[in-house]
Amino acid sequence: MQVVILCGGLGMRLRELTETKPKPMVPIGEHPIIWHIMKIYSYYGHNDFILCLGYKKENFIDYFMNYRNRNSDITLSLRDNNVHYHSNHLEQDWKVTLADTGLTTETGGRVKRIEKMTTSSLLMEMEFLM
Repeated sequence: MQVVILCGGLGMRLRELTETKPKPMVPIGEHPIIWHIMKIYSYYGHNDFILCLGYKKENFIDYFMNYRNRNSDITLSLRDNNVHYHSNHLEQDWKVTLADTGLTTETGGRVKRIEKMTTSSLLMEMEFLM
């Protein structure tokens, strides 16, 4: 089952923390809030995520595109840029779709924009920290 998480808002209630990053990317310990939420869903077997992005979407893209490199021990060959990963992380089974749903799009519009990305008619939707 896919999990749809709405993360496109401006994060007005955490304004002092969200000037440089979106609210779901504010760290708690070593990981951002969104990671902790995804870990809870993953614990119950839900590992296919669609993140509906808007405000500062590039923070999500950078985080997930570089996730494996930042969370693994690696050996890099400077000769041919070959990378060997020495460890696996528990999130290796996660599938994360990063969907740009617009900066000012409301909840219903965000869900409509990811409709073509879903594989099921049943969506588990979570309004991110309303």
